[in-house]
Amino acid sequence: MKRYLWNLLISLDQLANTILAGSPDETISSRAGKAMQQGRRWGCILCKFLSWFERDHCARSIEADEGDDAAVSAE
Repeated sequence: MKRYLWNLLISLDQLANTILAGSPDETISSRAGKAMQQGRRWGCILCKFLSWFERDHCARSIEADEGDDAAVSAE
């Protein structure tokens, strides 16, 4: 049951990213981590917030092989 709930949370995260014009197979944290690396303000702010809950969350969440099919880049 624990694995099921974890998978459900990840799928909701990916759905939210898709709704925000991101890749349907990438999490918001991965997208934000890439934006932070590019110095994008929104990515830096979101990643700083998420680091309160888990240190370096965005940096550890980056999926290098995902995001190329986003409707809008991680700008």
